[in-house]
Amino acid sequence: MAEPKVCVSLEAITVEDMIDEATRANIAGADYVEVRFDRLYLNKPEPVTMVNNDGEEYSKMPPVEEWGVKDFSEIDVEQAISTLKEGIPVPVVFTARAVREGGFFAGNEEQRLEILEKAIQSEVTFVDLELSIEKKSRDKLLKLAKDSNCKVIASIHETKATPKADEIITMVEENASQGDVVKFCSAVNSHQDALQIFEAANSLVGKDSKHSIMGLGNGGDWVRLHAPVLEQEIVYATMMNNFRLSDKGLINVRDLRDAWALMEY
Repeated sequence: MAEPKVCVSLEAITVEDMIDEATRANIAGADYVEVRFDRLYLNKPEPVTMVNNDGEEYSKMPPVEEWGVKDFSEIDVEQAISTLKEGIPVPVVFTARAVREGGFFAGNEEQRLEILEKAIQSEVTFVDLELSIEKKSRDKLLKLAKDSNCKVIASIHETKATPKADEIITMVEENASQGDVVKFCSAVNSHQDALQIFEAANSLVGKDSKHSIMGLGNGGDWVRLHAPVLEQEIVYATMMNNFRLSDKGLINVRDLRDAWALMEY
């Protein structure tokens, strides 16, 4: 049984903090780290003061979807990529997620594609290219990635509803030629959604495709936990260790490694 590669998706919103988080992820057992370049455009707000049922005050951070976003011009793209390349000690999956697929990128699509091009030229290990990118532009990036010996993750992000298992299977199989790994991630709103993702992953066992399937929400971590027997190519984890992290479908990288050892994967 081949053990999947573990990729820690970085939560930091500054270049310096990304490098620090990546270093800690490397020590914790990450094979790759995902640089979410679009997160550099986030402005972290001050915590909001709340009052519990006993009248006690406590601080709560607003959900990341409600954070402010910097202007595109506030980030020196070339300097940021250069500094990240020099400082991160582990192979990188470079992502600049579009807003339409749940990301925080502040510029327009042309600017985003230019950043992805610069990342490929910087010789990152993987670049994440959404299948929703306009075909001509995506084909250009695919060729550049091939010429630069940069692997491609062909990604699909369903932010509202989870498709049926057979639809997920079709997406993965039909897009196998669009990258070195096909990534599918969707919002999980119920255990039925989580079961559709798990069923799709189970049905793809033994098939000739390299893929990474997951969900965000309660039950979205089931495929991550059983990834070795489900023949996942890459499993995305986090450095976060918040209480009830599994409610978000996420799993800490150390907990993931421990779970695989415990289940003798």
